[in-house]
Amino acid sequence: MSLTETLARVLARHDELRDALSQQGLAPDQFAKLSKEYADLTPVSEAIVGLNRARQEITEAEAMLADPDMAAEAKREIEALRPRIPELELQVQRMLIPKDAADERNAILEIRAGAGGDEAGLFAALLFDMYRKYAAVHGWRFEVMELSENDVGGLKEGVAEISGRGVFARLKFESGVHRVQRVPSTENAGRVHTSTATVAVLPEMEETDVEIHDKDLRIDVYRASGAGGQHVNKTESAVRITHIPTNTVVAMQDERSQHKNKAKAMKILRAKIYEQRDRAIKSAHAAERKSQVGTGDRSERIRTYNFPQGRVSDHRIEMTLYNIDQVINGTELDKFIDALTTREEAEKLAELSGT
Repeated sequence: MSLTETLARVLARHDELRDALSQQGLAPDQFAKLSKEYADLTPVSEAIVGLNRARQEITEAEAMLADPDMAAEAKREIEALRPRIPELELQVQRMLIPKDAADERNAILEIRAGAGGDEAGLFAALLFDMYRKYAAVHGWRFEVMELSENDVGGLKEGVAEISGRGVFARLKFESGVHRVQRVPSTENAGRVHTSTATVAVLPEMEETDVEIHDKDLRIDVYRASGAGGQHVNKTESAVRITHIPTNTVVAMQDERSQHKNKAKAMKILRAKIYEQRDRAIKSAHAAERKSQVGTGDRSERIRTYNFPQGRVSDHRIEMTLYNIDQVINGTELDKFIDALTTREEAEKLAELSGT
């Protein structure tokens, strides 16, 4: 479908909704649904009308060029209007870009140590703290759900719920393998070591968003691991939930209450199942888009933090910043995320225009 046909369909749908809302006897839920769609389409419709008006004014001015008395004025009008057309078209196209249904959701952040032994755990802890600071910069709530540390103060695994406006829209680009290059504190020869950590960012789902049947779940309870003598070690408060159809497993032991651990585990399970379904759909779609840069697959190395050179490089967009301290402190991470957002927008615009 061409852009012109798309714009015509948007205007037609806007008129259809306006007429439907003027009718009597609409059920409250139907009225609310139509009102939301109408409100969402109104700014797009107004932008399309503005674009069509500018195009029509150019057409009328071009017709006036044949009149010697009006030609000079018509030429000035055309020269003023013509540069606005691409700007208005881009504005409309951006408004037509499909929104990710999960963009306004809160997010569940999972970080795990990868290759590199103790140094990988220390790097995972550094990343966990980086996102904690980044959340603070944006005024988001950062709640630790699960934290498993190693013997040197590093992180085996960390899970956090990040709440706020548009959290997932910003953090969804962080999923993938992060790599660090630095001299470990235990390295006497001063050699640079390379370690990795994996980051997963999942949109938080409500119970109504992902249907999970009790018959599809296997729930195991056990004593949580921890220092001897702690209360958490004396009761079967830890919970492991397995979603049998997808073989998705979530374990939670951070809370002393079995009930609370189960609730947290179910929250993560819903997010994982949603993300699996969403990723399968997007992967199938992305296979048809040869121009797409990267796949977003979690197995890809997405970013390298090189401490000796003070740089951070994002390999998806070939962007490097030489202010590693500010990135780690969360204050400069937005530069990467802004660039990744722009790239995603460009890909969606290309898809919208069929190029």
